[in-house]
Amino acid sequence: MTVAPAALADRARAGDRGALARLLSLIEAGGPGAVAALAHLYPHTGGAWAIGVTGPPGAGKSTLTDRLIARVRRDGDPVGVLAVDPTSPLTGGAILGDRVRMQGHATDPDVFIRSMASRGHLGGIALATPQAVRVLDAVGIPWVIIETVGVGQVEVEVAGAADTTVVVVNPGWGDAVQTQKAGLLEVADVLVVNKADRAGRDETVLDLHRMLALAAEHDWTPPVVETVATEGKGVDDLWAAIDAHRAHLEASDGLAAKRAARSRDELRSLVREQVGSRAAVVCEGPSFDELVTRVAERALDPYAAVASLLDDPES
Repeated sequence: MTVAPAALADRARAGDRGALARLLSLIEAGGPGAVAALAHLYPHTGGAWAIGVTGPPGAGKSTLTDRLIARVRRDGDPVGVLAVDPTSPLTGGAILGDRVRMQGHATDPDVFIRSMASRGHLGGIALATPQAVRVLDAVGIPWVIIETVGVGQVEVEVAGAADTTVVVVNPGWGDAVQTQKAGLLEVADVLVVNKADRAGRDETVLDLHRMLALAAEHDWTPPVVETVATEGKGVDDLWAAIDAHRAHLEASDGLAAKRAARSRDELRSLVREQVGSRAAVVCEGPSFDELVTRVAERALDPYAAVASLLDDPES
């Protein structure tokens, strides 16, 4: 039986994990059902804190995310994880690599892990991820961790969906990937040198501090935290840095400004999406084909053809 989006949202808010999973699938699929569900949930959002974990491939983001889950649960809080995985070339779905690494939390009813396919989106975040964060927020989950797929670049887009962005690198990273440095400084609220038991740690930490010293002054300077995620070392320090960043934003107008900027970007994205959908409708059918022919025959210039399409009340 098909459940109305609003009813599905209410069931998810009441604690039905199956309904929550179905609701997230609805959001990923998009369309009128997703719009209706999100509209129903929107008044219940604004309470969760979103932590983005990003960085180049192989940095240990998934293992670090697993340790952060354990740290949140130690305080007794529920946590949601959106693990943006590479897209399967066969099904278009998530390959689920990150979820496999988090199996230790699979039986914990207060941990909800969802793998989402990037669907080739180079920003490292599935297009539906910000809306999925909103869903987890609305059902009462206070912490949401977004762990992005590594695509060989610093995934700056995660900063738009997160309140605190954690950028993870490894020893030697600074020497090997020079082009990523500017993007890293732009998005990082906390910098993590993971696998800090390896050679090159000191040089990488020093390199990051030099970069921060040369950057434009802001009211928050990203701390550099050293971790060995496989052994759980430094995770408490990382959590303290995340907590300090949250306290800083909440004590100033930083949080309101950051979320206002997020809303502005979201509205722009939605307008572009709507305009693009309308453009796809306008640019098809007999009338459009006729205009193409007239332009090709030099009977009508392209700008006049576009004006004709946009002025058509039936387009």
